[in-house]
Amino acid sequence: MTVAKREIGKVIALTNPVSGHGAAIRAAELAIARLHQKGVEVVEVIGDDARDARYLVSAALEKGADAVMATGGDGVVSNALQALAGTDVPLGIVPAGTGNDHAREFGIPVVPEAAADVVAGGWTESVDLGRITWGDGQSKWFGTVAATGFDSLVTDRANRMRWPHGRARYYLAMLAELSQLRLLPFRMVLDGTREIDTDLTLVAFGNTRSYGGGMLVCPHADHSDGLLDLTMVHEASRTKLVRLFPTVMKGTHVDLDEVSTARARSIQVQCPGINVYADGDFACPLPAEISAVPGALRVLRPSPHPG
Repeated sequence: MTVAKREIGKVIALTNPVSGHGAAIRAAELAIARLHQKGVEVVEVIGDDARDARYLVSAALEKGADAVMATGGDGVVSNALQALAGTDVPLGIVPAGTGNDHAREFGIPVVPEAAADVVAGGWTESVDLGRITWGDGQSKWFGTVAATGFDSLVTDRANRMRWPHGRARYYLAMLAELSQLRLLPFRMVLDGTREIDTDLTLVAFGNTRSYGGGMLVCPHADHSDGLLDLTMVHEASRTKLVRLFPTVMKGTHVDLDEVSTARARSIQVQCPGINVYADGDFACPLPAEISAVPGALRVLRPSPHPG
């Protein structure tokens, strides 16, 4: 892990007001107050929607800043990535959502003041990002995992449902999709050379290890190796898939016969009628290219010399 120290004098604070059912607003207040205590100038940004927030962050960046601090869940972090990828401006995270998988990956404290201390501390690590490219060159950055297959079908269904709210909606959608479980005809080309043409239940492309609030779907993924980890499930049995879920929390599912893994820098993916979700948000319909971009982001993380 390569870390470097920098001075943090001015921070753009991006907040998703609906993250954590409103918890992000309070978390942002506490984090911003802490930064003020430490003499850090803060420019606050709250967008009406994702596009508006990206525009406001980009406009604020043009005036200069030492970091962007995203308060909320993985969605608001993803929003910040779109503005920060490929720049020298580091990302700070104040976790206040339901999943918080970016924060988990980098050891960010859940207490807002402690997370703000990490931002003010100025320790940055250069990390990879995933990138999804589709259509006529449209693209989206992601930090954690891109999901296709059963996972994305569940999310499709949950997004169509009006009731219930929160996690219950996702679980209900999962039960409904389990009742219609089927193998899907995936065709992938890894790094332009290796072809995988087979029926799969799901494929996850991990830049980091977890998604969905700590599910270790790609348990051996390394956010600085320049590669994506692929986890492929070759199974259409409802019973086996249900048994698989508890093992994903520990990351031991990759040892099962019905699961295979691979690593690649770039993957061309085709599967008719399937969407890609990345960092929990809709990205695009397949076909697409999903790739790792080495060193595309700088992340503020706890000091490597605690105490």
